[in-house]
Amino acid sequence: MTTLTVALLFGGRSSEHEISCSTASGVLSAIDRSKYNVIAIGITKSGAVTLQPDDAAMFAMNPDAMPVVPDNGTRVHWPESSTTRELTVTDASGVTRSLGDVDVVFPILHGPFGEDGTVQGLLELVGLPYVGNGVLASALGMDKHFAKTALEGAGVAVAPWVTVSPYGWQQERDRITADIRELGLPLFVKPARAGSSVGVSKVTSLDELDAALTVAFAEDSRALVEAAISGREVECGVLSGRGGEPPRVSVAGEIIMHGRDFYDFEAKYIDPDAAELVCPASLEPDELAQMQRIAARAFDAIGGSGLARVDFFFTGTEFIVNELNTMPGFTPISMYPKCWQASGLSYTELIDELIQLGLEAVR
Repeated sequence: MTTLTVALLFGGRSSEHEISCSTASGVLSAIDRSKYNVIAIGITKSGAVTLQPDDAAMFAMNPDAMPVVPDNGTRVHWPESSTTRELTVTDASGVTRSLGDVDVVFPILHGPFGEDGTVQGLLELVGLPYVGNGVLASALGMDKHFAKTALEGAGVAVAPWVTVSPYGWQQERDRITADIRELGLPLFVKPARAGSSVGVSKVTSLDELDAALTVAFAEDSRALVEAAISGREVECGVLSGRGGEPPRVSVAGEIIMHGRDFYDFEAKYIDPDAAELVCPASLEPDELAQMQRIAARAFDAIGGSGLARVDFFFTGTEFIVNELNTMPGFTPISMYPKCWQASGLSYTELIDELIQLGLEAVR
């Protein structure tokens, strides 16, 4: 069997750098080595593109020492044009050598400068096949305001919201506050373009808005103020169909909180007792079918390709989309792989399917 070469791209400049490293650890530990050779390419927090060891343990999540991409002095160079798929690397002493041709790039970057269409645009420019969503879908999925706008246009229910900029908050505070007041309390304030609950605050009084917006604006130039939806937090995974077939949707998973107001960064990655991820979630067959239809519609609404995780609030009668993640958490214990495992696709098989979809994708 001929093996393919996969360039695994991780790390990055965003505040989700460590989460991306953890995802890389999961993929490195599970990818089928009989099918794929792996080139581990780590992007440092300052944006240096480096060659890293093919070592899952080096990038595993550890609450005492979060994984990061070290700057080891190497620099990986993308192809010089779309006529070649050859990668090269310059070592710390200045010697350049070939890494050979790459068949497909697997960008497992979370957040800005990776999940938002920027890296996807780079890969399009140099003509390298890649896993996951294209430029537009990635940019839409990353920007909560425009994702909600696109979903509403497709008839998908989303939580009511108000988008705020620092300038607008300074110049039109009274008008914006009046709009926000109509959303009711409590509220959630979050950066427009960030993930893993970074920069998110729960607001129970309008007096807390200033502080919450300051936290959100530290991550992005715009923030969303959303009405809180009372309901179960359920989510499912989406995979593109093969050969023009409709998207495939997994069974549902559910997040059950223990002693926290919401599913924040610490609950997701640090405190193992803060939340319970249950998969499959307890839903009636017609409820699951309804959720899956909406997830597929949301995926199509942004022009999705490859994968996404669609997060919902289920009120008991209605599924309201909270967010659509175009590069969801992908460690072996993350909800996206868990939902597919419960649907009959193992973690290793899921990695293989995503790579094959990336090779076939016409975006």
